[in-house]
Amino acid sequence: MTTPWSETVPPDTLATLATQPVILVVDDSLDTLRMLGDALVAEGYVVLAARDAAEALERFEMAIPDGVLLDAVMPGMDGFDLCQRIKATPAWSHVPVVFMTGLSDSEPILRGFASGGVDYVVKPLRIPEVMARLATHVRNARVARLAQEAVDVAGLGSVVLDSLGRMAWRSPQAMVWLERAFGSGTSALEQAAQWLATARREGTATCDRDQGRLLARHLGQGSLGESMLLLSWSPLENAAAQRLRDVALTPRETEVLSWLAKGKTNRDIADILGMSHRTVNKHLEHVFEKLGVETRSAAAAIAGRLLPQE
Repeated sequence: MTTPWSETVPPDTLATLATQPVILVVDDSLDTLRMLGDALVAEGYVVLAARDAAEALERFEMAIPDGVLLDAVMPGMDGFDLCQRIKATPAWSHVPVVFMTGLSDSEPILRGFASGGVDYVVKPLRIPEVMARLATHVRNARVARLAQEAVDVAGLGSVVLDSLGRMAWRSPQAMVWLERAFGSGTSALEQAAQWLATARREGTATCDRDQGRLLARHLGQGSLGESMLLLSWSPLENAAAQRLRDVALTPRETEVLSWLAKGKTNRDIADILGMSHRTVNKHLEHVFEKLGVETRSAAAAIAGRLLPQE
């Protein structure tokens, strides 16, 4: 026996998901599913239902909800493990999970928060309280999601680190760039988190790859020790110019260095650029100092990496 909400959502209902908030109710009690389903529909929500963790994951694959009401104690995979699974999936991690529990002692409540839940309600459920709490979390999550997407539209990615340096969430654009720079998988995520922690500690951090340069800027610390960082990506053709700006060469010094890298003597450079031999020497002194080198060959080697090849 199933509820109407546990069946596959028809195409015409899927079309409404972009405008109406979607709530997934996960509970092994059919009576609870019916009670919450009726209450949620009356509040204007689109409702999905699941009797266990496996069905819940199937619902997520079909349509990512705006919020989850999750029974803590279920046969098989319990609600705590399911919540951890949801939070470990980047595309789902933003969804707020409210636990429903008949256990009022602190241990399961603390376990629910530790697994990624944002709130809990105690059974037997008081429907007005459930609706009020859920509405608050869905609204806050949607505002946060819109803010993340707005940052992406502006050509930047955003990442929030928690107090332990872990990535609490990443905007879609940030996910693409971090994977481009560090790859995918657990070890890659750990490397990315370490790099982001450096940016939080020092203010900025860069990561150069063959395709370009990833820059992270720390915007400051928020509540609960969380920190927001903005990411930007410079394609390959702009990466060399960015590195030259970091070295702080003037346009004239860059020209002198470019001809030096092509094997020209100081006198050749003076003739080409229409300046005196003495001026060329002065420019090269500044270039050597900024690059931290003492010889022409060392400067030419660095120029070969920094300057775009013609």
